[in-house]
Amino acid sequence: MTVLCPVCQTPITTTEDGGVCRKGHRFDRARSGYMHLLPANRKHAKNPGDDKLMVDARRKFLDKGYYRPLADTVSRLASEWLANLPHQTPCVLDAGCGEGYYTTLLYDALCQRGMEPDILGVDISKLALDKAAKRQKAIFYVVASVFHLPAPDACCDLLCSLFSPYCSEEYQRVIRPGGAMLLVIPGENHLWELKQAIYERPYKNQVKPFALEGFTLLDHMQVHDIIYLAEHNDIENLFKMTPYYYKTSEQDQARLLGRGELTTQIEFEVLLYRK
Repeated sequence: MTVLCPVCQTPITTTEDGGVCRKGHRFDRARSGYMHLLPANRKHAKNPGDDKLMVDARRKFLDKGYYRPLADTVSRLASEWLANLPHQTPCVLDAGCGEGYYTTLLYDALCQRGMEPDILGVDISKLALDKAAKRQKAIFYVVASVFHLPAPDACCDLLCSLFSPYCSEEYQRVIRPGGAMLLVIPGENHLWELKQAIYERPYKNQVKPFALEGFTLLDHMQVHDIIYLAEHNDIENLFKMTPYYYKTSEQDQARLLGRGELTTQIEFEVLLYRK
């Protein structure tokens, strides 16, 4: 998939070492393979996005398969829709791809269906993309904001946004006419028992109406499961990959991290829209 220069918005010609746009702006690739396309004036911190603690915790937790039911549902729903395209090289943009767990499994699912997917993963955290780029070299990853995607108009058949900020105008810009968007948001009861272990008065997630301007809802699936964490490290990693960790007092943290095991619900709303 073509990526655009963040300075002049002209296409970048990429190589193994980096890339250069038509006006001569040059960009290097990190050793792991991702390219940094986030201008300094669009940073809100020295190292924006998820920090090393959250990235490492999420990678360790997801790689144990606890959220695999969600990954399989996303891959199946996306690949079934893309299989109806008249071409075998679907263009997919994963906005807010993190460390690439779901992106890689989607790539594998599309390849198993005989497709040759062209996937661009975008995230604002270079720490996350360093992990993502090491998972699957066939996926091109770039550091950028989902609110300023370095991609041309109407460039992708499918845009994925899993737990990422929603940017309606930008997403509508990059999705082709008739293309699709796949969103995943936490369900009302997601991690309810984990919250009960932390807070004296836990609250359920607020799920907003699914209607989105500019899109038609094609499919809605709820993924619900019960996971059992028998190791302290898994409980700690799950906690650290959520925003609760950063908003919880040390006293409340200790209430959870002192446990040796945890059983909790996971619940996700998987939504497929057509532009």
